[in-house]
Amino acid sequence: METKKQSNYFRKNINKMRGYIPGEQPQDGVYIKLNTNENPYSPSPKVLAALKDAVNEKLRLYPDPSATSVKEKVAKVFGTKPERVMVGNGSDELLTIAIRCFVGEGDVVVYPYPTYLLYKTLSEIQEAKTCIVDYLEDYSLPEEILVRGAAVTFICNPNSPSGTMIPVDKISNVAGKIDGILVIDEAYVDFANDNCLRLVDNHPNLIVLRTLSKSYSLAGMRLGFAIAQEELIDGLVKVKDSYNVDRLSMTAAITALDDQNTFRENVTKIKKTRERLIDSLKKLEFFVYPSQANFVMIRCLDALSAKGIYQRLKEQKILIRYIEQPRLEDCLRITVGTDEEINALLEKLAEIKNSLKIL
Repeated sequence: METKKQSNYFRKNINKMRGYIPGEQPQDGVYIKLNTNENPYSPSPKVLAALKDAVNEKLRLYPDPSATSVKEKVAKVFGTKPERVMVGNGSDELLTIAIRCFVGEGDVVVYPYPTYLLYKTLSEIQEAKTCIVDYLEDYSLPEEILVRGAAVTFICNPNSPSGTMIPVDKISNVAGKIDGILVIDEAYVDFANDNCLRLVDNHPNLIVLRTLSKSYSLAGMRLGFAIAQEELIDGLVKVKDSYNVDRLSMTAAITALDDQNTFRENVTKIKKTRERLIDSLKKLEFFVYPSQANFVMIRCLDALSAKGIYQRLKEQKILIRYIEQPRLEDCLRITVGTDEEINALLEKLAEIKNSLKIL
């Protein structure tokens, strides 16, 4: 009997996929990590204490499959009802659940570009047709985003990797004009000046996603939530894993959301450092995109310059994000770190500029 190639077991569309490639997570050496938009500050001390207390014999028991206590806390903090909240293993899981719910083979998924590359991966898994609409030069939203008949439209707001923000009234306009689901991915919105939560009341096709990974310093715990009208939440819950959020993540989430003082202090520090970073990068003669996130995107002279800067910084144990994709080859994305980390970055950037003369 002839042995099958292992690749023959996979669906054809899986074999054709490249798959999503996350940012580097070095396992050796000491790096200044400014590449994956993690919060540079520790989680709330109350979270760390609560996690220690939660490591006990109850870990033998399954967690609450509905994450009821987290939903209640989210509803209280964000001014909604628990019935309008679904909790997930990070907002990435909620993106996966949404596309599994609403998108079948051949259905149309719309998103602007450049943006979070996971939308492409999830669409390919579902064998969807993708309608990719280019952002305008200033990363404003083009009219072409209004695709009739699309099953789902994804908008990351603030956008990654640009950090730019679409005004909430524009998002409302999109929600009112399309006939499919609109998913607003607000992973970075706590660093912005506005958000889309108030739109949920008036738009039955709108799902707003949030995460505790960025502003609450809990990327390692993996917890996010969706807010939408009750009928959408009821449908989303049907396709989630049975126990998709573990006990420790729920403990961390409830405690972090309780400690709004630490949250506000850390967000304020990051926003202040972000503005200083933007000013300093402009003095180094980079083009800097306006950012409402915890990162900044810059444009270099050309693709060779961008890749060279990324490589030189990596040699100096400083990681930033170089994304080798169309429209981004000459760009670099820099996470806002501590003041000390940003000082080190700026010092090395100045040295690279003086030595290579490529900026």
